[in-house]
Amino acid sequence: MAEIVDPARQRPSARVPPALFLDATAEERWRARFDAIRIGLPDPARDRPDRALYVSNSTGRYELNTWDVTADLHQQATSRPDGTVHGELSADGADLWWFDDDAGDEFGRWRRQPFGAAADGAGSVVDALPGVSRGYSAGLALGSAVVIAGFADDDGSRVHLAHGDMPAELVYQHAEDAGVGALSRDDTLWVLSHSEHGDSRYPALRVLTVTGGERVGELWDGPAKGLEAIAFAPGPGDQRLLVSHERRGRDELLIWDIATGDVGELDIALDGDLDADFYPDGQSLLVVQTHRGRTQLFRWDLPTRTLTPLPASAGVVSGALARADGSVWYRHSSASMPPSVRTLSGDGHDRVLLEPAGKPAPASEPATELWVDGPGGPVHSFVGRPAGSGDGPLPTAFYVHGGPAAADDDSYDATRATWLDAGFAVVQVNYRGSTGYGSAWRDALTERLGHTELADINAVQDHLVRAGRADPAASVLIGYSWGGYLTLLGIGADPARWAVAVAGVPVADYVAAYEDEMEPLRAYDRALFGGSPADVPDKYRDSSPISYVDQVRTPVLVLAGANDPRCPIRQIDNYLDRLAGGGQRYEVYRYEAGHGSMVIAERLRQVAVEVDFVRRILGLR
Repeated sequence: MAEIVDPARQRPSARVPPALFLDATAEERWRARFDAIRIGLPDPARDRPDRALYVSNSTGRYELNTWDVTADLHQQATSRPDGTVHGELSADGADLWWFDDDAGDEFGRWRRQPFGAAADGAGSVVDALPGVSRGYSAGLALGSAVVIAGFADDDGSRVHLAHGDMPAELVYQHAEDAGVGALSRDDTLWVLSHSEHGDSRYPALRVLTVTGGERVGELWDGPAKGLEAIAFAPGPGDQRLLVSHERRGRDELLIWDIATGDVGELDIALDGDLDADFYPDGQSLLVVQTHRGRTQLFRWDLPTRTLTPLPASAGVVSGALARADGSVWYRHSSASMPPSVRTLSGDGHDRVLLEPAGKPAPASEPATELWVDGPGGPVHSFVGRPAGSGDGPLPTAFYVHGGPAAADDDSYDATRATWLDAGFAVVQVNYRGSTGYGSAWRDALTERLGHTELADINAVQDHLVRAGRADPAASVLIGYSWGGYLTLLGIGADPARWAVAVAGVPVADYVAAYEDEMEPLRAYDRALFGGSPADVPDKYRDSSPISYVDQVRTPVLVLAGANDPRCPIRQIDNYLDRLAGGGQRYEVYRYEAGHGSMVIAERLRQVAVEVDFVRRILGLR
């Protein structure tokens, strides 16, 4: 096949292969994992639990759908070329609010339309907050007669509040990162999550009155201890606020009674990180425990402080909510089994809640846990191997997660399954910086940003090579977003380690990225590095992939979104210009969207490009 080039800069463009597998069954299977219809966890309206909203890819794009639960009527509600995933129902369930941006740039405004309106309903969509300028969304709270919406832009953060049909007014503005946290059931109090102290990684909470904006409560746990407002108790006039805290070095729970000022930590004897929400009666919490990449559900009775395990399916619960009848809706998957939306009744009966049309996604291989001693302590990873591959060395894809405040787990991943089908082992490393292993592990990456995470990834690779399970001559470093950043940094800082690399939507030139990225990420970068590039230039230089580009010897594929506000295109172009000048082998796949794509056909093309590039470099088929 003739080489295709980017006409703007004469760069070698990656090819999109007509097929990944010679076997027709294998080709159908990998595509079916992406094409299979998926449904997100339905989110009911606050005061109308019989009306719900969910995301589905039934049209080939991820779009919002409404669901009349009683009548079991489903309606696709949005239809945009790049998909729509950010939406919320009004408290009474009468309206759907959805966020409208341009081609994935995440800079936009809220739109509103009636519940149940079709995506092509002429004249049904209106500007939800007339007169409010566009921005990056920073939270939305919809009450009975109040709307509170947060935005971020180059000037910092702002919050707008609207009463009934009155025009929205600006009620908060600050140069530091901030957003809307929660709204009380009676529309009298709202919570501002802010970082006026200068570190957006560890927000503080402020409670204000909706009328008059009076400050009635402040909660801040000090440096390196963040707080998150989860929800107010569901009863009208109940001013208890459920909060996530990290006072003991992991995510735990407390209840802040705004009326009395009392703050009570919940002593729930579970390992790992805890999240929760109220049951509709306000007397119990639905607790989600995340520990070592897997989750479990529990009910915590507040008056008796009793913890009861719920018999949900084993694996990873990506969302859960309690219903008034005592049942629990939840979304579940595992590395081997595709996601399903299920309901767990009060008597423990577990069944599928929503059955997508068409064939389900094909199953994949299970993931096994691996613990390796790293330079900062034990490193936890998940390892998958192709069926029937035995224990010998294999071509191995080290698939690095983004974030960095995120983690790989035992959930279903169609991309992971594709690499397994292609004959690669897949290793997912929860390096220092990952969540789920305590605050100290999450924050340790600031010791030397990027290099710290790579030291853990390298330790896992070294272990697998020594154990005879990974082929050092066919070790592949792959990642998207922060994972793409680590990929580019890794092939520059340690050029002899990796045989081939794939970097999707990466940070490539950190200084240029800081100049162009969305303001909330600039605030996050300042928190990570301890200042801006002007304040600590040596730190940015040390952690920027472009500082090491002249050392790169690894063939690399770079995928980039033209409208990406998180890892902007100019800084990637800067890196590619330097890479081209050094004569290294590379290819580029550029697409017209933002930080990833919500279009299934586009995602299929990207995965095909990834696998094809790696195979060609390694001489595999």
